[in-house]
Amino acid sequence: MGETSIRHAAETDLEAVNRLYNHYVVSSPVTFDLSPITPQERLAWFRGFAPKGPHRLLVAYGAESLLGFAHSKQLRPKAAYAPSVETTVYLDPEAIGRGIGSLLYGKLFEVLREEKLHRAYAGITLPNPASVALHERLGFRPIGVYDEVGRKFERWWSVQWFEKALT
Repeated sequence: MGETSIRHAAETDLEAVNRLYNHYVVSSPVTFDLSPITPQERLAWFRGFAPKGPHRLLVAYGAESLLGFAHSKQLRPKAAYAPSVETTVYLDPEAIGRGIGSLLYGKLFEVLREEKLHRAYAGITLPNPASVALHERLGFRPIGVYDEVGRKFERWWSVQWFEKALT
């Protein structure tokens, strides 16, 4: 797998994070964004994360290129949802199948242990057997499907939701 370093993201990572994410915006249904994210939108998004607290953004680098990123964010805006987070992981297509997703996502859950969180949730656009396997390997369990909830690339997509106990 080579040397992989994982750390909290910095503003200097945003160009690479945005390039990776926008790859999926234009080529895949895994994100329901329909238009590439601008640098200004990415910066506003980045300001929702911190090195401490329940909303974290981690990046993984190999050599000098971004291999992927993972984050936890607010599940819903109402206060009673605060002990729960939504999580996600994105990998450079060249990094898929090399164990980096498990390493990066695993590190996210390791740092989240410091927080008083109860559950993590993740939505996976179907079909995506690799992402389903990754989430199940890391302790997520399927809890339901939003059938044909999004439309992208002239077709309907369903999203399967997963839950992971954090306490």
